[in-house]
Amino acid sequence: ARRVTAQLGNVEVMPFEGLLVDFAESQGACAFVKGLRATTDFEYEFQMAALNYRQAPQLETVFVTASPGNTYISSSIVKELASMGGSVEGMVPPIVEEALRAKLAR
Repeated sequence: ARRVTAQLGNVEVMPFEGLLVDFAESQGACAFVKGLRATTDFEYEFQMAALNYRQAPQLETVFVTASPGNTYISSSIVKELASMGGSVEGMVPPIVEEALRAKLAR
């Protein structure tokens, strides 16, 4: 994640353990931003938003939908396509594609 976002000066990758709400509070966050591709994402993320609200009602959840051309892309689809020799160019950053190809070559 750090290598993929290295060129983004306003992004910091911060691993953590425990509850997301606890980490968010420790960082002074006021909201979660969640990306949605399809209705299945919404069902899960809506449940998580409700759970997070129950734990920390001061933290808002904001949903952002994917552009129509990206709604079908998932890690499962990318892995399956790559494992069968298909091109995943444009679906993931080049550095991710390289790492995936290296992993599949083992």
